[in-house]
Order: sequence, then structure tokens, then C-alpha cells
Amino acid sequence: MNLSHPFIDANGDKLREECGIFGTINADNASALTALGLHALQHRGQEAAGITSYNGDRFYSVRGTGHVADNFSTEEALAELPGHMAAGHVRYSTTGGSGLRNVQPLFADLASGGFAVAHNGNISNARTLRDDLVSRGAIFQSTSDTEVIIHLVATSRYPTMIDRIVDALRMVEGAYSLIIMTPEGMIACRDPHGIRPLVMGKVGDTITFASESVAFNVIGAEMIREVEPGELIRVDYDGKIESLHPFGNIKPRPCIFEHVYFSRPDSVFVGQSVYSSRKSIGEQLAIENPAEVDLVVPVPDSGVPAAIGYAQQAGIPFELGIIRSHYVGRTFIQPTQGARTSSVSLKHNANRALVEGKRIVLIDDSLVRGTTSIKIVQMMRDAGATEVHFRVASPPFANSCFYGVDTPEREKLLAAQMDMDAMRDHIGADSLAFVSIDGLYRAVGLEGRNSACPQYCDACFTGEYPTPLTDQAGRDDKDAQLSFDRVA
Repeated sequence: MNLSHPFIDANGDKLREECGIFGTINADNASALTALGLHALQHRGQEAAGITSYNGDRFYSVRGTGHVADNFSTEEALAELPGHMAAGHVRYSTTGGSGLRNVQPLFADLASGGFAVAHNGNISNARTLRDDLVSRGAIFQSTSDTEVIIHLVATSRYPTMIDRIVDALRMVEGAYSLIIMTPEGMIACRDPHGIRPLVMGKVGDTITFASESVAFNVIGAEMIREVEPGELIRVDYDGKIESLHPFGNIKPRPCIFEHVYFSRPDSVFVGQSVYSSRKSIGEQLAIENPAEVDLVVPVPDSGVPAAIGYAQQAGIPFELGIIRSHYVGRTFIQPTQGARTSSVSLKHNANRALVEGKRIVLIDDSLVRGTTSIKIVQMMRDAGATEVHFRVASPPFANSCFYGVDTPEREKLLAAQMDMDAMRDHIGADSLAFVSIDGLYRAVGLEGRNSACPQYCDACFTGEYPTPLTDQAGRDDKDAQLSFDRVA
């Protein structure tokens, strides 16, 4: 990935989920509900959105760049998406993948009828599978790894659609949550480790699926449960719900970074309030890494819940020492790296009257490349803080994610290149500390990390990936990427 690419966030210093998905069936206003659900998932992807609907006769698709509201806020737009079933997708694009051809849901006419799929995750053997499919005559229309799934379903020899989907997914490695639409109904499924999230809800006779429970709140739906790791749920137009577990008994490994950063704080993940988890992480951080300071200051907005927990545990006042402007455009529109570098001061401003003459501890959710952290620390010093300590509500992020999260290559990750003292000096803080990996597990309700069989996917911290990385192992170019969306 080219980190100077204009579609990378200001300093390449925040991790980004690459997409969110939502689907609904047996609803009079399926496309409108889907648009509302996607709006609640906007934080998971802000560069493109798409919705596909089915009216019992044919499929309809509308896709566009920008936010959900840019594309689906009018009656005219939703009128183009009739039917009682719809699925939608919000996404971030990465280098080489921002074109409309990659905006989901992807649709294909198969021999058995229309087939639409919305995918959250990343297929770690997609390049290998694609090469094999192309050698057998497949023609790809996008550069998305999701299209591999469509071709695998299309070429399966099994007689029923559900068997073809299972056959296809048995060949797939990596992470996926899928919402699939066929003329017979909707199918939702999650990879055997459950790395990427997917939940099921209900409002009246309407069944919904979403990446996060917060999407149900906006449409008045009740969350029923999570889609289990390795589960396929099929819903037909009569309201019949069928659950299948075709992949055997595999230990779940959901992404622990959903607790730390990706999910909205008002979501529920693995049965826990995300907001409560983040406060607990802050409490654990204070227990493990106290600081003799006058104020606890969050790096807004993602550091706020952890900072509240840290302040409550430490008995130190919580204050908004940094004020964030919510009216600044995304920094990827800046034409030069120099302009992007100055964007931190546009988004964040020191509350000088509060921090001047004070010892402060800054709380942030993660430390990736450190470029934003350098500027935030310096901003506090310029505002008159006498000491600036830095505490991070996750362990050192030292490994790239290959499961659907847009991360820099490992050589660009600060924790992969420096020890603790070097990182502290690099960002200019008086002290630097991270929550421990066991502390993170305790904060999300466990006794600690089971090193023999980890309860979550924590590869970004530990380097222990739960699935094979076939494409990564076979690459001969250090800049090669797993996802086709990342091909320059």
C-alpha cells in the first residue's frame, strides 16, 4: 500500500475498517431500512456506499461514492430500489480500489438466477483462487476479493444454492461476514473463526442483519443474537429461518480491536457493551500504568471512553484538554503531504486555559505510525503543559492485519521498528505505556489471554494469525498485498 496515496487518512495513523454491511428481508420498505442501517454504520466506511434490492422479479442496484446520505437520502433514490429484500454496503477504498466497479453489493446473473453479495472482511487466499479461476476461463469485472466468492459459487457443481455457497466457502481462507441475496431469499454467514462481526435482528416480521447492533437501533429493531462463527442463516419470504453449521467445531476468534476502536461505543460486541469495554480498558491501563499528573485528557474522539475509565480508576480529573472540530473535511482531500501534515491542527486544538501549567496524561486508543501522536504531544507543550505523558488503550500494534482492516505494512508500524524508550522519544512524551495483552483481555471480561488457544484474534498485537495467509506466504514482492483492492 502506498501510504502517500491521497485516499489514505491524513497521516496513515488511524486504522480503518474497510466496510460495513446491512441486510433486510420481508420489509415493505426494505431499501429505506437498509439506507438507515448503513447510515448507522457509516463509521465503518466513508468513501462509497451501495444498495441492491429484489422485488420478486428482478434485482436493482444503486452504487455511488461518498456517504450514505449523498446517495440514498431522497425518495427518488430509494424509488429506484423497489422490493421486500435489500442489502447494502459501506466501504473504504484502498490504493487501486476506489472505482465504482468495486462498490458493493456485487451482483451477477448465475445459471440459477440473480446473486448479490455484500462482504465485510478479507480473503487471504483470494489471489491464489483468482489465478486458478482465470486459468479456467473466469472473467473478473472488479478488483475486489469478494468477486472470487461469486465465481466459486458459479462454478460449483452442487445442485442447490446453499450447497454451492458452502462448497465455495470451504475453499476460502481468511475473514468474512456475508449477506447474500438470491431469488429464494437471504443468506447471512460468518467465517468459522467469526473474525468479522455480524448480528441478527427483528422488527415485526422483518429480519435484519448488520455488522453492528447499533444499526438496529435506528430502525427500531431488536437484536436477536450474533450470527455464530461458521454459521449460515437462511431466511425465506415466508419468514422461515434455518440455521446451518457446515464447517465443524472451530474455536471462535473474533477481532478484539472491535472492542478497542472499530465498533461504535453504543454497539454490543460478543455480548458486551463496547462503551463499557473501553472504559474498563482505561481502568486497566490506570492500574498497570499510573501517572502522577493533574489532568487526564483524551485524544478525541476515540480516546474518550478509555480516558473516563482511566480518570475514575486513578482519581484524577478528566478534562477536555483537546477540542476537536467536527466541521473539517476529511484530510485525504488535501493535495499535498505538506497540507495533510497541517491537518492535525485543523481537526484538534489545545484548550490552553485548561492545560497551561498542568501535568497531563493523554489517552488514545492506539499508536500506529505515531505521526498524529507527535503533533498532539507538541500541541500540548505549546499550550503550556509542564509534563505530557502518553497512555495507549491497546497493546503495541506491531503486525499488519490481513482480515479486512486497512493497516500499513509492518515496516511502517512504530511498534515493529522501535522499543518503548525509542517510541517515547519519537513522539516526544515524558513517558509512554500501553495496556498489556492480558490486561486487555481482563478488560473485556476474561481472566486473561489463553496463550494455548487465544479467545480473540489479536494478531495485530501478537503476530499469531488464526488462519493461513496463503497469498502473503507466496508473494515475491514486498509491496504485494492480499486484497485486490490494494493492488496499485
